[in-house]
Amino acid sequence: MKLWMACALLLAAGSAQAAQQRTPFQIRCEDTISKTVSVLSSQQNGFTINNQLPYRALTARTGSMDNRMQTLGLTVTKGIYRATLGGPILQDPASGYECVAPRVTIQLNYSPVLIYVGNEFAPGTCAYKEILTHEQRHLKAYMDNLARVEKVVTAALNKRFAGQPMYAPSGTAMSALEHEINGTWFPFIQAEFDKGKIEQAKIDTPQEYARLAQTCNGEIAAIVNRRRK
Repeated sequence: MKLWMACALLLAAGSAQAAQQRTPFQIRCEDTISKTVSVLSSQQNGFTINNQLPYRALTARTGSMDNRMQTLGLTVTKGIYRATLGGPILQDPASGYECVAPRVTIQLNYSPVLIYVGNEFAPGTCAYKEILTHEQRHLKAYMDNLARVEKVVTAALNKRFAGQPMYAPSGTAMSALEHEINGTWFPFIQAEFDKGKIEQAKIDTPQEYARLAQTCNGEIAAIVNRRRK
C-alpha cells in the first residue's frame, strides 16, 4: 500500500512538473487558440430502378452462375466520402514551429443507388413487386450502415481531434493533417463502410431465395424455369 501511494505521488508530481514545463508557445497554442472541431455529416440519396437487363446478366455480375442462387434483382451503390480541412494556425519564429487547431469536416454518403430487377419480371406484376421489396431491404441495410458509420467515425474523429493542437515545422501543419486524413482516416472510413457487407449477406440467404420461389403462386420460380429451358 505504501509503495502504491509513493508511486501515485510520483505520478502526480510528474504530471504537475510536465504542466509547468510548457513553453510559452505551447501555452499560447493550447490556451488561446480555438478548440479543435470535427464535424461529420451524411445525406441519403434516393434510388433509380432499371428493368432492362435479364436476370442472367445480373447473376453474372454477382458471380453466382451455379444454377442455385440466381440473382433476380440487384442493388448497386458504394460508400463515398470526402474531407474539408482547415483551422487557425499560430507561428513561433523562435522555434520554427507552428500549431494548428484542426477543423475537419467529413462528408459521408452512398453513391446514387441503382436497383435492378430482371426484365423477365414486368412492372406491376406480383413477381416484380416481391423482387423490388427484397431489393429495398438491401437499400435499407445500406442506409442503416451509413448511420452506423457516421456514429463510429464521429466518435473516433472527436477523440483524435478534440484535444490538443497539432504541432509541426512552420509551413507543414496543414500538409501533415492532410496526410493523416488520406493515409489513416480514409482507410478507416472505407473499412467501416465495408462492414455493411455482413448485413447485406444476411438478406441473401437460401431461405430467402426459397421463399421468393414460392411467392406469387410460384410465378417467380416458373419464369426462371422457363428461361433455363
